[in-house]
Amino acid sequence: MKLYRVLVILLVFALVLTACGSNGDGNGISELFATDTPIALPTAHVNVTPAPDARAAVSAYLDALKASDYTSMYSMLTKVSQEAITQDDFSKRYNDALNEMSAGSIDYQIMADKKSPYAAEVAFSIIYKTALVGDIQRDIIMHLALEDGQWKVQWEEGLILPELVGGNVLKMDYQIPARGDIYDRAGLPVATQNEVYAFWVDTGLVTPDSQETLANELARLCGYKADDILNQILASGPGWRLSMCEATKEEASRLLGIFPAGLQYTTYTTRYYANQGFAAPITGYMLSIGPDQLNEYRRRGYRGDERIGQQGIEKWAEDYLGGQHGGSLYVVNPDGQIVTRLGESAPKAADSVYLTIDTNMQYYAEQAIRNFRGAVVVMERDTGRVLAMASSPNYDPNLFDPNTPNSDLLTTLLNDQNNPLLNRAAQGQYPLGSVFKIITMSAGLESGLYLPETTYDCQYEFTELLPFGGPTLHDWTWQHCQDRIASGRTCETSDSQPSGLLTLPEGLMRSCNPYFYHIGLDLYRNNRANDIANMARAFGLGQPTGIDQIPEASGNIPVPANEVDATSLAIGQGQTQVTPLQVATFIAAIGNGGTLYRPQLVEKITDVNGGIVLNFKPEARGTLPLQPDRLKLIQDAMINVIENPRGTANFRLRGLNVPAAGKTGTAESGNGKSHAWFAGYTMDEQNSGKPDIAVAVIVENIGEGSDYAAPIFRWMVETYIYGTPQSVPWFGPIGDPYTPTPIGGIPTKTPRP
Repeated sequence: MKLYRVLVILLVFALVLTACGSNGDGNGISELFATDTPIALPTAHVNVTPAPDARAAVSAYLDALKASDYTSMYSMLTKVSQEAITQDDFSKRYNDALNEMSAGSIDYQIMADKKSPYAAEVAFSIIYKTALVGDIQRDIIMHLALEDGQWKVQWEEGLILPELVGGNVLKMDYQIPARGDIYDRAGLPVATQNEVYAFWVDTGLVTPDSQETLANELARLCGYKADDILNQILASGPGWRLSMCEATKEEASRLLGIFPAGLQYTTYTTRYYANQGFAAPITGYMLSIGPDQLNEYRRRGYRGDERIGQQGIEKWAEDYLGGQHGGSLYVVNPDGQIVTRLGESAPKAADSVYLTIDTNMQYYAEQAIRNFRGAVVVMERDTGRVLAMASSPNYDPNLFDPNTPNSDLLTTLLNDQNNPLLNRAAQGQYPLGSVFKIITMSAGLESGLYLPETTYDCQYEFTELLPFGGPTLHDWTWQHCQDRIASGRTCETSDSQPSGLLTLPEGLMRSCNPYFYHIGLDLYRNNRANDIANMARAFGLGQPTGIDQIPEASGNIPVPANEVDATSLAIGQGQTQVTPLQVATFIAAIGNGGTLYRPQLVEKITDVNGGIVLNFKPEARGTLPLQPDRLKLIQDAMINVIENPRGTANFRLRGLNVPAAGKTGTAESGNGKSHAWFAGYTMDEQNSGKPDIAVAVIVENIGEGSDYAAPIFRWMVETYIYGTPQSVPWFGPIGDPYTPTPIGGIPTKTPRP
């Protein structure tokens, strides 16, 4: 009987091997399954356990392939197959093939199967959907053997593609188009391919006659402080190389014309971000494809050694700016000879991106805050188009080019504790302070508990929490009075005296803290604890604006858990967190009649011939939940913040010849001095012929909003209407040093080669 069983097994394998004959070119399925005649099996009584489903085993293997789960695939191989190839080599063989094909996805279909108790063959059709050469479809037969009660795959290279049998490999010959350009709204270059001058100082060549001119001219071009450059030169002595910046020939024409002793440069061609990357918070930067990105981009048709957008518009528009790669896919034998070409495609020229930003506005916005930490957002009030988005400290995206001779500056940038890579306009999260009172006033009016004529006696102290064990809170005038007393003066000025009896609009104009403490507490005690938070969310706070093209933070709008929380929220403090972009968006909505627009950074995308690929239009995403008469009440109160002699911004904005409305804010930071806020909008379109704008300004840890943020608001409005600022803030010309330790980097030095 034992001999008989052996003969049966041998007969079964002989029959299977006869049926499995295939030439390995992917065409053996029709030959194998050309007849419906079943495999003849012995009729003797043999105890055979039914084999598991071979189709299911093949499906599991191919599903793992679709998921790039090579570990699971390898575990499905026969022991003999595993002895023939290591798991690492197995994984690499598949991964390399899929990458070389640019196969972004895989489909398959099980066609037919035949099996005996110990061996099986399953025919399947596989389609590799590639980015560069279209679909690659093959019919393949997979051989399986039964091991430990499970079907295992007898692996060979032909299971990837039949053409790979015998050690052949795939090779793609890539054709990569030039990267598309980024322009501002008027077509001025923001990021383009250009010849660039990289400047540095050789301290050994600087002369006493040249050092001051050298420092001044490099400061003008590179954005450093002249004193910083000069001090670095003097402190270094001969033998040092001081890295400076990159510029085009046109940008550096003045410096090149003077060419003071000690100046050095080299030229190279690269993707250049204009004016030392003046719009970096918007454009972002490019880097080489990282190891964790390699498979993704290879399967999108990239060769793998390109630089790609890693932040901002460069990242968001990668599919447009990178163009469509082309390529020819070949099968190459182990000797490096081409066996056949599997497919090809031609490259498609890249598209160009036109931003909504205005280069002049962007430049002056960056100048306005270059000596502070903070942000400025300027947007069209009635469309949501962003005209400027500045964040300070800023950075130069040109430093991310590995070819720059000034690469040491990148190390300085990445180690800067001021975090210049953070776009404070969209990612910075701050308490809003008194600008939030607009929302509290809105909630009070919509609750029905407050009317425009509702009055409140605004004094130094707010004691309504005191009978219940809460703290005594204060008005901002109380702190002014304390400051004057500390300096030996009396509290007789309007900004150090309590505001007295105020209507609700006057409370906003005077920014009376006790009035808004009272509203928050009153709503809380009347079972309306969520009213202010709900109103804030309806104004777009506590959630992304939907700008999409750049990363943004959501902020935070808390629901008060107790009475103290309720008073804190009412003046934009406590756990309240907002971004300047969110503030600009809701301030614009107040000015335009209540429509919240999605902020927009991209105006259009065009092809190489100038044809429109995508054309972006204003998109409304919500409406402020305010009755028209109540919205008008808030608008009028914001006008009085600027125009009324008692308004908190009147002193700093007096003489502004552009009709405007706004609100000051001074937010306790919890770390050092207060953050200064101002947010407002213009009402001048009929006079200037230009669309009205909304502006949000924050200056971190500096003092009061009326003193620091309001002058910057004025600077931006004047720039928009007249082309250049028409005033000089009290703290000195914007762009010139103010703080004893100016924020931002200084030139770095390395030993001169």
